[in-house]
Amino acid sequence: MTPVETFRGKRVALFGLGGSGMATAAALKAGGAEVIVWDDSEKAVEKARAAGFEADDLKLINWQAISALVLAPGVPLTHPVPHWSVELAKKAKVEVIGDVELYCRERKRLAKDAPFIAITGTNGKSTTTALIAHILRQAGRDVQMGGNIGTPILALAPPAEGRIHVIEMSSYQIDLTPTLNPSIGILLNLSPDHIDRHGTMEHYAGVKARLVKLADTAIIGVDDHYCEAIAVRGDHSGKPIVRISLNEMLGAGIHVRGREIFAWRGHGRKLADLTGIGSLRGDHNAQNAAAAVAACLRIGLDEATIQAGLKSFPGLAHRMEQVGRVGKALLINDSKATNADSTEKALLSFENGIFWILGGKPKEGGITPLAPYFGRIAKAYLIGAASDAFAATLEGKVPYERSGTLDIAIASAARDAENAKFAEPVILLSPSCASFDQFPNFEVRGQRFRELAEKLPGYVTH
Repeated sequence: MTPVETFRGKRVALFGLGGSGMATAAALKAGGAEVIVWDDSEKAVEKARAAGFEADDLKLINWQAISALVLAPGVPLTHPVPHWSVELAKKAKVEVIGDVELYCRERKRLAKDAPFIAITGTNGKSTTTALIAHILRQAGRDVQMGGNIGTPILALAPPAEGRIHVIEMSSYQIDLTPTLNPSIGILLNLSPDHIDRHGTMEHYAGVKARLVKLADTAIIGVDDHYCEAIAVRGDHSGKPIVRISLNEMLGAGIHVRGREIFAWRGHGRKLADLTGIGSLRGDHNAQNAAAAVAACLRIGLDEATIQAGLKSFPGLAHRMEQVGRVGKALLINDSKATNADSTEKALLSFENGIFWILGGKPKEGGITPLAPYFGRIAKAYLIGAASDAFAATLEGKVPYERSGTLDIAIASAARDAENAKFAEPVILLSPSCASFDQFPNFEVRGQRFRELAEKLPGYVTH
C-alpha cells in the first residue's frame, strides 16, 4: 500500500467503492486523512462500513469542510453529464481528482525522480504495460505494475528511488490526474472509443494527449492522424519524443519492419526481433513491443536483455492468449477484444482458417468495419445479444451459426475445425463486444472459454 499523507488531517470525500475506490479509501486512511465514502450501491456502502470506513451520503455532508473529492474512474466526470457528486464538489469549489493523482503527489513528496512509466492508448495498453513490467523484472529491477490493468495504484508499494511503477491508464484516470507527470509517457494509438464518456473524438484525444504532454520522455505511435498531430505539437515542448511507426521510415524514431524492430536515424540499427514469439503475434503486438523496447532502453537496459525479456513473455491473459490446442487447431482467448478495432488486430494475426466466436453486448458500429477481413474467416459462431445484428452483417459473406452461448459455440467450432482442410485452423474467441449480457466482465468470459477448452476431447496445453 501507498499511504497518502498529502491529505493528513484533512477531510476527503470519496465516491465509488469498487476495487480501486476501496484501495484508495484505505490508503487515505492510512495516511491520516478523515475519509467519508459513498456509492450509489447500498450493498457497496454496507461493505465499506463493515470494513471500518465512515460512510455518509455525500448529498448531506458539509462540503465547505471537504478538501477534495476522490472519484472512482468509472464515475462520469463530464459526459454524458457530470455525476451528482461532481456537481456538488464544483459548487463548493472542491477539487475532483482520482487515485493516480494521489500517487503523483506522494511520488513528488517521497521520491520525485522515481521511475514512473504510464501507458495509454485505445488498444494495446494492457499488453504493453505487462510486457514492459515483464522485461524489467526479468532484468532484476524492482517493478510495481498496476492501474487500469488490475491492481489499483495505491495498493502497490510506495514510490522509492530505483523502484519502477509501470501503470496502465484509461482516459477516465487521465481526466482525474491534473498533475500527471510520468518519467516516460506512452501513447500507442487512438481510435473512437468511450465517446459516450467524452462527448467527441477530439475531446477524447485531448484527454489522452495529457499523458505525454508533461512526461519527461514521450513515446508516441504515429500511425494514426490523432497521435501524429499530438507528436507534432509535442515537438515544441523541448522534451524528448520517440516516434514509433509500422508504416513508414521515420527521420528519427523506432520503425517496425516485418517482425524486426529498428532504431531509425537515417539508417536502421536492429534493436529486437519478434520472429517466433507466439505471445506477440500480429502488427498490433509489434507496435506494443516497439513501445516496450523504447521504454526499456530509456530506463537503461541493453538490447540483449530486452530481447531475452521479449522471448520469455507469456502473453497477457485474455488478449490473444494461446490457451492450448485441440487436434490441429490452435485455441486463442481474445476476450479482452470488446470492440471491432481490437478484433481487427486478432483477425490480422492469422491469414485464414479462423473459426471465430463473437458477440455479446454490442458497441456502436458493430462489426461492419471488419468486412475487409471476412475472407480470413472459415466460419463464425454468434453468441449473446448482438447475434441478430452480427448475422445481418455476415449474411452472404461469411458462413455462420447462431450458437447463443459460449459452450455451444466452442463445441461447434472445435467440430468444424477438426474437419477443416487448413494446416493450422484457429478457434478464436474475439467478441467485438462488451460481456455484460452474459458475463460480469471480459475476464470471466475469457476464463469460461479456458475452462470449456480444457474439456474438449483431445485438448493439450501446447
